[in-house]
Amino acid sequence: MKTLISVIGTTGIGKTKLAIGIAKHFGTEIVSCDSRQFFREMKIGTATPSDAELAEVTHHFIGNLSVKDYYSIGQFEKDAAEKLAELFQKHDVAVLVGGSMMYEKAVIEGLNDLPEADENHQKRLAEIWDSEGIEKLQQMLLDLDPEYYRNVDLNNPRRLLRAIDIIWQTRKTYTENIADQVMKRNFEVVRIGIEAPRETIYERINQRVEQMISDGLVDEARSLVDYKNLVPLQTVGYTELFKYFDGSWTLDFAIEEIKKNSRRFAKRQLTWYRKEENIHWVNFENSLEESLSLLKKIM
Repeated sequence: MKTLISVIGTTGIGKTKLAIGIAKHFGTEIVSCDSRQFFREMKIGTATPSDAELAEVTHHFIGNLSVKDYYSIGQFEKDAAEKLAELFQKHDVAVLVGGSMMYEKAVIEGLNDLPEADENHQKRLAEIWDSEGIEKLQQMLLDLDPEYYRNVDLNNPRRLLRAIDIIWQTRKTYTENIADQVMKRNFEVVRIGIEAPRETIYERINQRVEQMISDGLVDEARSLVDYKNLVPLQTVGYTELFKYFDGSWTLDFAIEEIKKNSRRFAKRQLTWYRKEENIHWVNFENSLEESLSLLKKIM
């Protein structure tokens, strides 16, 4: 039986470094399930692995798309499954890494058979978004599905539109719709989560944002202003800077909002992962050694 080792954890906790260490140990390759790192124009704001890191181990699904490309989670599930089948012909082990919870779930469990978007629902929700803002969509989701509200990226309007549409169509919460595993995979999955005290996570996030600014995030975001309404750019690190560019916010305020919204996302990740029962947790300060010791016992 082949084994997929899935490295998970909050934003900024060191998943890339651990995934590379594990992949080098097993002489294998890495599949990314970070939905923001698919897009080549967003390297800085998504903390895409550096050229040096990418040179250490072969990565897949990093910078393989343009922000102008449409790419669904359903297409990713199909592409990732095909890539893993290819990798497992050469290797007994592959590594999956990323903080996009639903994308990891799609790879290790498959996708639920959710209905296609309802055009009338989408139009109605888009009108609400235009007239009352994203806050109204957030409140609607909170009323309809408090559990998913605690997990979803609340600053991504497309995720909110999709969830509400599905709830309206199925008369079940989005959480209920995605609860069951769809198909049995033909590989074993070992999930390794990196844990740290919450104050450490928040401190690392703040430091990462400062590093992104030093690395040129403002210029990167400015180069993408023409595409600011596209789905990939409805995300933390870019939406805040777009408000700086249009004069709504100062740069200092926008940077603090990036930090705050990144911390909120980390909190949602923690909420999601704490409900999962099959994660082996390792300490962030010694993650590779603990992971290899663990894998030696269970593989």
